[in-house]
Amino acid sequence: MPSAIGRACISASVFLAVLGSGHPASAAGERVSVLTPYLSAVATAEMVEAFKREAEKRQWSVDVVDTAGDFGALASRIEDVTAAKADAIVLVSFDPAQVQDQADRAAAAGIPVVAIDGAKNAALALNVTSDNYVLGETMTKHLFAAIGSSGKIVRLFHSAHPGVRQREIALDDALKATPAVTEVASHYVQVPGQIEDSRAAVDSILLAHPGDEAIDAIWAAWDEPGIGAQLALEAAGREGIVVAGIDGNPQAVELIKACTPFIATVRQGFGEMARIAAEQLEKTLTGGKPEAAELYAPVELITRESLGVSCPG
Repeated sequence: MPSAIGRACISASVFLAVLGSGHPASAAGERVSVLTPYLSAVATAEMVEAFKREAEKRQWSVDVVDTAGDFGALASRIEDVTAAKADAIVLVSFDPAQVQDQADRAAAAGIPVVAIDGAKNAALALNVTSDNYVLGETMTKHLFAAIGSSGKIVRLFHSAHPGVRQREIALDDALKATPAVTEVASHYVQVPGQIEDSRAAVDSILLAHPGDEAIDAIWAAWDEPGIGAQLALEAAGREGIVVAGIDGNPQAVELIKACTPFIATVRQGFGEMARIAAEQLEKTLTGGKPEAAELYAPVELITRESLGVSCPG
């Protein structure tokens, strides 16, 4: 057993080593700014709340900024938090390339920038996301199978989001591989207000394509446009059209359980994304490096069958 003097010497050595390293022993008390243009989206809000819980465990101070779809304001706020010398910046649910200059300046100032549900970028320490091509591929396969790999579909999309764009590419590839399925209409979904915008768009699409066999399925790049489509189908009394989305939105899951035309969603691990982002950011704040520039969270197909639901007909 070491003597009291020995213990004091060891403690002093450790203390001096920490001071000399230039890195804090822990990341407690760090100020983290979380910024997004899409907090109105259920999935984005879930990720932000999950990250806040992870931050609380680590005793970080978190400031959340939502610019409601305004990317000019988003760029300005990133400049603000950079000037205020935040200890870290977390960008949620958008492509950092849309604020490239600001992300570059933050990184140049020595502020680690992490994205959740974003895209790889040289300015980032890390992007944590799902494999969005796999998300799109998984949902599309199920939707095509539901219509017998033959029929007419409508696409609801939002290419400005890098993940959504990958899902669209998966749909494009599936359409090329399945010539009996054709796309008869599409709509670029406005955000925020995605449910209302999609409902209005599908209302118009249904009017432009009357008849029982005019449309067989609606492909929604994420759940909220699919929910809007479901509302439009219900209001129009149109039957024989199925809807599928992505995210595992609780409202979408309830619609699947209720045997509505909404037949499937692919759940992303939003809580897991936030956990991974916080864990890797903590490594960065304490002098380490993330395991990789991009890390994926697992996904899960949710259907009537997986929920144990038997629907009539």
